Amino acid sequence: MTESFREKVWLSSPTMHGDELKYVTEAIEKNWVSTVGENLTELEKLAREYIGCGSAVALSSGTAALHLAVKLAGERLYGQPEPGHGSLEGRKVFCSDMTFDATVNPVAYEGGEAVFIDSEYETWNMDPLALEKAFEIYPDAKLVVLANLYGTPAKLDDIRTVCKAHGALLVEDAAESLGATYKGVQTGNFGSYNVISFNGNKIITGSSGGMLLTDDKEAADKARKWSTQSREAAPWYQHEELGYNYRMSNIIAGIVRGQFGYLEEHIRQKKGIYMRYQEGFKDLPVKMNPYIEGEMEPNFWLSCLVIDREAMCRQVRGEKDSLYVPEKGKSCPTEILEKLAAHNAEGRPIWKPMHLQPVYRMNPFITRNGSGRARSNAYIDTGAVADVGADIFERGLCLPSDNKMTVEQQETIIGIVRSCFAG
Repeated sequence: MTESFREKVWLSSPTMHGDELKYVTEAIEKNWVSTVGENLTELEKLAREYIGCGSAVALSSGTAALHLAVKLAGERLYGQPEPGHGSLEGRKVFCSDMTFDATVNPVAYEGGEAVFIDSEYETWNMDPLALEKAFEIYPDAKLVVLANLYGTPAKLDDIRTVCKAHGALLVEDAAESLGATYKGVQTGNFGSYNVISFNGNKIITGSSGGMLLTDDKEAADKARKWSTQSREAAPWYQHEELGYNYRMSNIIAGIVRGQFGYLEEHIRQKKGIYMRYQEGFKDLPVKMNPYIEGEMEPNFWLSCLVIDREAMCRQVRGEKDSLYVPEKGKSCPTEILEKLAAHNAEGRPIWKPMHLQPVYRMNPFITRNGSGRARSNAYIDTGAVADVGADIFERGLCLPSDNKMTVEQQETIIGIVRSCFAG
């Protein structure tokens, strides 16, 4: 019988190295603890040089960065809004469906209506064919907000080709994919406005924080101004437009600055975890979260799996709980996650698609076959997939992917998962 871990094995927790303390201490000793200072300047420089973009604006969170990215896109497309209205007021915006809600909430902040685009199986990201179908249904839409799921780039060339054909702007949410590349180019470069995150569970962290990336210096300067309450260059506090308290602190910037030099090391560790899982599960009826080899190199932030349909035991999920019926030789995400938790290891369900979320239950949802809505089953009577995101959510889970996890601990986790499929 497998013993529980004495110390919890996490999904993905911060990994500190010591350099972070040096930069934080310097900030405190020099009394630069607010939203200006050397750490902010140097962090933005590090990000520009590593990612290869023209401008970087350090902000309080990835969500703040997404909000300003979406606001910039809305004003560029539709002009400055009337007071009390968002930059996307009444406009439809095409958004990744299978993602964290921080990707899409900024559309609502700016008065827009998210239209959720289904996923595809090769990367689990936005389906370019479904996006094309969405433009056929809503030809007036001019903005796409795309997330790179679990550190794996989407089919970015295909997405950009569709956007260009319809005169649409792209916002790339690379919050989970810092360090991943698509055809040799770092993610965070593919939209007009792009975003990365330094949240506590990301591949490098500041405990919080995010960054807006763009080659448009004027837009970057505008975002930096917005992030500090839109203060004008006057001797008193002068405000001529709405602003936000979104600037990153010099303390947080010091933590991220200390982390940046370890990004490649963390990516190597995360890839090692993914590959060990892949080898350990090779004779099980499961598949790891996929990517297109030779075209993209993920950062392997989270290792995930999806269970083959014929190997799924019966599982029913409500809004906040789930039930399953154990079957020999079969399993389901609920059973695996329960067994991991019982051994003091943290796993998670796959992101629940946005079109299945109660807060967005009335928003349009588009598959490659046209307009669709949530179903209790992701399949139609013919057995064809009617809703790819719902299918992956139903059969998938995120495995412990912490880069401090030892090989021995991972082997134990592999054994726990294997035990769920015992005949």
